[in-house]
Amino acid sequence: MLKPEISSSTLPGAECAEEIAELKTQFDIFRFLKRITEAWGMKAFMVLNLPSHISLELSQHTVITNWPAELLHQYDNAGLLSRSNVFRTLRQSSVPFLVDADLALQGHGDAAAKTVAELFDRFDMKTSLWCPVHDPSGQRGAVSFHGNKTLFQPRCIAEISFIAAHVFSRLAYVRSLDARIPETLTDREIDCLNWTAAGKTSAEIAEILVLSEHTVNHYLNRATKKLNTVNRTQAVAKALRVGLIK
Repeated sequence: MLKPEISSSTLPGAECAEEIAELKTQFDIFRFLKRITEAWGMKAFMVLNLPSHISLELSQHTVITNWPAELLHQYDNAGLLSRSNVFRTLRQSSVPFLVDADLALQGHGDAAAKTVAELFDRFDMKTSLWCPVHDPSGQRGAVSFHGNKTLFQPRCIAEISFIAAHVFSRLAYVRSLDARIPETLTDREIDCLNWTAAGKTSAEIAEILVLSEHTVNHYLNRATKKLNTVNRTQAVAKALRVGLIK
């Protein structure tokens, strides 16, 4: 396990907490986390609900992250979650902790340890800082930051943990609002959103569904309004979050 050392200055926790309280959507929270991750000299972040000891796939517990999709896929494909010493530590700890290669490889056999090392080396994410958190309902989780940084001032770790707690709580609130959206979309509106999520244009959707392009745009505009979003991109993102489309 890495020992905290002196590093660069941190972002003011109180100011960040005020900013987090104003975030309205998961995308807002994503952009905030991306910005502070870079400010702390790290490469990626993850917010997750704490997996149980019988969970097999990390992706099933991930709430929001900018991990490379290939990394997450290969992590799950190799079955690394169930043997992870990091997640074992999360279940036993309520304080933030730093992880280096030695801690990350504990609990894995030689073959799995080699897989872990090569996987995170390839994505330039050899170290990480994990902050155990919980939301007002008692749901346990973690906010983590990944990269190659090994030097963190203790005050910086405390501030990151403070911000992580606010992020997890705000994310729970935003998701609870999303969950209240009534499922009032029609089948055609859902079809159009699904094809938009697949990267199809209105003209292509019209051809697939045997509709006019004008009708497709009408369905997408109506779905956008029902989801209280400003454009079809946000409508697709929100529909995905609340499970209206897959």
